[in-house]
Amino acid sequence: MANKKAQKLRNPFVYEGYVSSEYFCDRTVETENIISDLENGRNLTLVSPRKIGKTGLIMHAFERIKQKYPDAVCIYIDIFHTQNQYDFVQALGNAIVQERLLNAKNKNKVLSFFKSLRPVISFDSLTGAPTVSVTLERTNTEHTLKGIFDYLRDCGKEVFLAIDEFQAVTNYPEKGTEALLRSYIQFVHNVHFVFSGSKQHLMYEIFGSPERPFYQSTAMMSLEPLYKEIYYDFANHFFKDNHGELSEEVFYNLYDRFSGYTWYVQSVLNKLYEHEKRVVSKQQVSDAILDVLADKRGQYEMLMTFLTDNQSRLIKAIAMEDVVSQPQSIDFLQKYHLPNASSVKKALDTMADKDLVYKTAKGYIVYDRFFDLWLKRTFVGM
Repeated sequence: MANKKAQKLRNPFVYEGYVSSEYFCDRTVETENIISDLENGRNLTLVSPRKIGKTGLIMHAFERIKQKYPDAVCIYIDIFHTQNQYDFVQALGNAIVQERLLNAKNKNKVLSFFKSLRPVISFDSLTGAPTVSVTLERTNTEHTLKGIFDYLRDCGKEVFLAIDEFQAVTNYPEKGTEALLRSYIQFVHNVHFVFSGSKQHLMYEIFGSPERPFYQSTAMMSLEPLYKEIYYDFANHFFKDNHGELSEEVFYNLYDRFSGYTWYVQSVLNKLYEHEKRVVSKQQVSDAILDVLADKRGQYEMLMTFLTDNQSRLIKAIAMEDVVSQPQSIDFLQKYHLPNASSVKKALDTMADKDLVYKTAKGYIVYDRFFDLWLKRTFVGM
């Protein structure tokens, strides 16, 4: 996470990535708790559904840490798409290189770090600037991983490392990945870890089950939506600064529509800010949502082609119902002309694993709220 000079944005409603504290709403208590845990030697597990602002919070806390400790190194990696230990080690090695953590003064340690990783220099096609990445030897990832943690331990820096979507390690084909990581992590006291994840049951199992290596090894934090009133004040001040207005009633309606999930609210606010100075009607919000859905139409149409017939019919049915508490009930199956209960369960399990549907306390919903709205509009009446 290299330090970047804060930039002034034309549109202040950021919904992808993190820019600076100016465009980040609240989370004051959560930020202070993260910093306090890490400062005091407590690694942290952060658990929340996707699209609620988990990654932004981590980056915001890291920005604060860098302000407080200028010599500290903050590294963020997302391992959601990693498939095995090789991918994990490759991601971690590249992150260390990109953060310029390799101090030339420690020549022997740098050479040791690169012993099992081949540096690759490439050039940006637009700027011509050189970039360095690493290519890992596939033969001994465990040895390479140990070398990376040894280097982190001896690098002479205080390191803050966030591993996002950490539950991905449970799907690695190599047995014992959790135990392997735990065996290294517990001896690198200058490295402070944030393990974050969106699959809550897996994260709580990793860190809360007595049978798992990471049992009770971290502080735990769950993330809830932003307070509605604080979020409104944050959003409204950008409209006011632009000589405009955001109706409190209209914002609350938008907030409730997406249960306060930051990514969806920010996406709509971004569209509203682009086209409207004064947002005073719910119709303006509806038009902005339609604009977002139009942008995503091709993506969602392509997604539907990857689903089996059973999966397609089931996800449409869930969208029509908003939430389904008993997806294998006779009434639900007959209403939407679905196959037998076992076929529905198989389709449901597959889509839950792919984060297409999500089980809440009330039942199953379509995970992506925009996809849910698109399904409702596209397949009304099925």
